[in-house]
Amino acid sequence: MNSTQDNIVQERSFQSIIADYFQLTKPGIALAVLMSMLMGFILGSNGNVNLILMLHAIFGTFLIASGTSAHNMFMERTFDGMMKRTEQRPLPQQRISAKNGMIFSLVLIFTGLTYLVLVVNPVAGLVSFATTLIYLAAYTPLKRVSAFNILVGAIPGALPPVGGWAAASGNITEPGMWLLFAIVLFWQIPHVMAIAWKYKDDYFGAGFKMLPKNDLKGTKTGFYAVLCTLLLFPASYAIYYFELAGMPFLVSSFTLALVYLWYSVVFAKDRTLVNARKLMFASIAYLPLFWVVLFIDRLF
Repeated sequence: MNSTQDNIVQERSFQSIIADYFQLTKPGIALAVLMSMLMGFILGSNGNVNLILMLHAIFGTFLIASGTSAHNMFMERTFDGMMKRTEQRPLPQQRISAKNGMIFSLVLIFTGLTYLVLVVNPVAGLVSFATTLIYLAAYTPLKRVSAFNILVGAIPGALPPVGGWAAASGNITEPGMWLLFAIVLFWQIPHVMAIAWKYKDDYFGAGFKMLPKNDLKGTKTGFYAVLCTLLLFPASYAIYYFELAGMPFLVSSFTLALVYLWYSVVFAKDRTLVNARKLMFASIAYLPLFWVVLFIDRLF
């Protein structure tokens, strides 16, 4: 009986360790990266999708994206322990040692990079490496220096569709990929600002500068959220103009942008935590729905 109980305890302990390492990869972010990368790959394939190459791109991108998130957690482990929203993460709770977290993240990053370069193509690998480098070497440390980090962080956040397009085509010169980049860039800033406003006390207590300087009332935060949401309209129109998608996409994408704009304006007019939460959920819904609309348009 005791032996059986010990085995159960060990099994649960092993499962808990696996769950902690999985949490370290921020699977939600990895999924969002893969969705964006896939849409870039599909559009970059120009109607001739190589399914085997796509699977290789998915695998390599998943590895490097997961490793990047894990290394971000390693770098911010001390500060994560100061915030209620992150204090239960594996590294602040020391369920995973800092050394093991660092090794795990670096193995994922360099395995993913090597895989993309050798199996997909060097351009896709370089785009992914640039994404990781900007995220870890610029965005992560800048979060404690200036709210400019939001714009800097939006760049690696918007590069996955470029990486997908590069994986399919082997180049980064076509305007279509940069239109997808623009969509994700403009989407991301209101998304991050809504989160920053919702958790502003947490961020402030840990020394993160996630809101515009001296913006105690949130006027600047609301303005930038509305401005970036408005920019989604010309970016969406440009996708239609360059014949990457048709009229059904244009109507649907404008409808999605209008809803997103509505919640941005509501937040800008009254910067309550409730309105910040509504804007956050609107942003979470916008991007996957945008990809679905674009995919359906391309399919038919």
